[in-house]
Amino acid sequence: MEAKTKDLWVFVETNEDGTAKNVGIELLTPGKMMAGKQGGALVAVVIGSGVDEAVKAASEHGADKVIVVDGPEYKHYSTDAYAIALCTLVEKYGPTSMLIGATNNGRDLGPRVSCRLHTGLTADCTALDIDEETGNVAWTRPAFGGNLMATIICPNHRPQIGTVRPGVFKKSDVTAANAEIVKEDVHVADDQIRTQVLEIIKDMGGENVDLEGAEIIISGGRGVGGPEGFEPIKALAAELGATVGASRAAVDAGWIAHAHQVGQTGKTVGPKLYIACGISGAIQHLAGMSGSDVVVAINKDPDAPIFDVADYGVVGNLFEVLPVLVDEIKKARS
Repeated sequence: MEAKTKDLWVFVETNEDGTAKNVGIELLTPGKMMAGKQGGALVAVVIGSGVDEAVKAASEHGADKVIVVDGPEYKHYSTDAYAIALCTLVEKYGPTSMLIGATNNGRDLGPRVSCRLHTGLTADCTALDIDEETGNVAWTRPAFGGNLMATIICPNHRPQIGTVRPGVFKKSDVTAANAEIVKEDVHVADDQIRTQVLEIIKDMGGENVDLEGAEIIISGGRGVGGPEGFEPIKALAAELGATVGASRAAVDAGWIAHAHQVGQTGKTVGPKLYIACGISGAIQHLAGMSGSDVVVAINKDPDAPIFDVADYGVVGNLFEVLPVLVDEIKKARS
């Protein structure tokens, strides 16, 4: 389809309680920059049920306009209802590009919408920019197992669509909520929704891990040596109020659940503090935590690649270093 405007859209995914998921608000940050380069407005699209809080959050984090679709059929995500609603909006307004968070739902919705609109989709992006000569979005994503980064463009079809990993970008500061609010009455009949949510299980085998929203993450890798090697990591995490992460090597070995995995095949994170314990620093892992504000590496190999990206490095045995850190933290609090 042809673009009717130069606007850039950000799909702001919502929770069941009507609040916005972090990734949608995060994407308003690069969206503002990209919309400016395209010469259009930054438009947040909010679909859900009882979404006033999500609309407010989008307005406070830089959206020029918020398009809202609110209805009971959108309380639980379904491919059919959300794809119909989003395609209806795109066909009416004609944005030139659209960002979708690469959550489970976003990875489902993006391909369905792009197929219906006969346009392209670049998945799992980790960097975004605008080619100022052509106005095309430059979508950057890992390729060939994370061993190189590919930049992809979609020059011939609109809207240009990409899914972007959570945690890649930071939320902007809260500002006055001055966005124009546009409410659209888009309803989907029951017979158009072919799936029904019967039960939602949030507890994944006892693991409820919010890596993407964590401000402090302490991760263990192959160097922890086994499941018991995560005990000192958990002890330090308890002292700091941190979340426990892991490298793929530790997860593949069965030492900790996949819900803790950081990296190319896990979660992309951007905490204020990331402590890597016994992690060598393979490029696939670095791709998932390079957005951290401060990185501390603890490894007994002084030549480990993780030290190349660390702000602070400790060359030593993690089983000796971590208990000392815990003791020092306790002393500082006493």
